[in-house]
Amino acid sequence: MLIRDVRPWGGERSDVELTGDRISAVRPHDPAPAPGAVEGRGRLLFPSFSDVHVHLDSTRIGLPFRPHTGGPGVWAMMTNDRENWRSAEVPLPDGVAGTLERMIVHGTTRVRSYAQVDVDCGLEKLDAVLAAKEKFADQAEVHVMAFAQAGILREPGTLDVLDAALRSGATVIGGIDPCTLDRDPKGHLDAVFGLAEKHQVEVDIHLHEPGHLGLFSTDLVLERVRALDLRGKVTMSHAYDLGSISESVSRRVIDDFAELDVAMTTVAPSSAGQLSLLDLVSAGVRIGLGEDGQRDYWSPYGNCDLLDRTWQLAFTRGFRRDDHVELALAVATMGGASIMSHDVSRLAGVSDRPGLAAGDRADLVLVDGETPTSAVMDRGRDRTVLHDGVVVAEGLAVL
Repeated sequence: MLIRDVRPWGGERSDVELTGDRISAVRPHDPAPAPGAVEGRGRLLFPSFSDVHVHLDSTRIGLPFRPHTGGPGVWAMMTNDRENWRSAEVPLPDGVAGTLERMIVHGTTRVRSYAQVDVDCGLEKLDAVLAAKEKFADQAEVHVMAFAQAGILREPGTLDVLDAALRSGATVIGGIDPCTLDRDPKGHLDAVFGLAEKHQVEVDIHLHEPGHLGLFSTDLVLERVRALDLRGKVTMSHAYDLGSISESVSRRVIDDFAELDVAMTTVAPSSAGQLSLLDLVSAGVRIGLGEDGQRDYWSPYGNCDLLDRTWQLAFTRGFRRDDHVELALAVATMGGASIMSHDVSRLAGVSDRPGLAAGDRADLVLVDGETPTSAVMDRGRDRTVLHDGVVVAEGLAVL
């Protein structure tokens, strides 16, 4: 396949040749007609987006808008979700599949989704996410995480349901706020890492805990990574207050994450206490971007367009320089890809713009725009999406 007249990462007009699911060559653009080629029309070419922190199972995308009814705190929000999700206007599998489809047409072909697993829903939400993964297996790569968002220890039977989820197709075990939700950090993390060892899966920890409490939980996780030799198999999600204590603590945490290859995912919150994105990338920490919920019972935000969330990442981090805005794009594309597959290298620094060289996987998105920064600011809708070397969406519709 030939993709002609595109500008990789905003560079010179080029023609990109694909062989199978890989880029085989990038050459200066030849204006001679090439029948059968994908016409870039001078659009920007990026690696496709990687949403590595999304809750497909709690979506209300495409459904009538509901006023927000959740209360403050994780448990109150969890209760609100339980009170509402069964009354959605369409069956859960239809809503999950529709949300994944909308993500694909906007350019996301790598997805790492949580599936709520607890004594309330059992495996019902997991099954809906697995069904959507199967339905769009030719359009996107989807990894599914079994996640007890209500905690693991506070409701008897949750551990058994998590165990069943990992036998049923989930490939990551999720934990959450070891101190504030289950109020037993050792017991919570012993359960999470015990299941990870039993099923040989990776670990992803939601961390909303503030300041020193969040640091305490993080250090307990790092102790287990060292003791169990789980380098490259643990992700810290959110962790939006680890940078609030002191510069020396922030530096130490970043160095630990880099040394132990502990990844981070962010959903671009406005919190002032975050670890520096520039410092994380410069240190070699794997970091990716996600949309979190998609207009669900937790929050009215999220629209299935990770380019929109890339704008939010750049905005909340105060980025104005072009190279910093482009870094947000690199995090949203290959940063997340490096979490999903360790065959993909971590970002090599603030100026690294990977994913479009010969030998790279042909997961690509063409977007209208003058420069990468302008694409983030304007978020154009003239998009062509490829997965494994095949055009899977055009004009915001799956082919």
